[in-house]
Amino acid sequence: MQIYPVNRPEIIADNPNDLLKNVNVPENISSMLRSACYDCHSNETIYPWYASIAPVKWIVYDHTEKGREELNFSEWNALSKSDKLEVLDDISGEVTDGKMPLKFYPLTHRDAKLSEVDREALTDWTESLMEELF
Repeated sequence: MQIYPVNRPEIIADNPNDLLKNVNVPENISSMLRSACYDCHSNETIYPWYASIAPVKWIVYDHTEKGREELNFSEWNALSKSDKLEVLDDISGEVTDGKMPLKFYPLTHRDAKLSEVDREALTDWTESLMEELF
């Protein structure tokens, strides 16, 4: 089972189109995005040690691929204005509804646990950025 091949999503450290490199994001929001979102929603994934052990690696790699397909902060500047607005609206809804980060993620990543205050701050930030884009 361990030798069954599976492609690990690539890690790319230099991402010139990244949200955090191109938008003035407040430090508290930047920190939350990095700790709660970036592993699955950027090219800067930090794989934990257990992500190289089957069958867990299959799940981690699959979640990372799907997360990047849904939203990849590393490609922010490549998005159209309307796509950015849609992404921000989706982030707001997912965070407000408690759907993101996924329930199991904070169990192994303590910094990813978002309080209600954190969720409200993220939602306020997305709404503020949406207004800036208009």
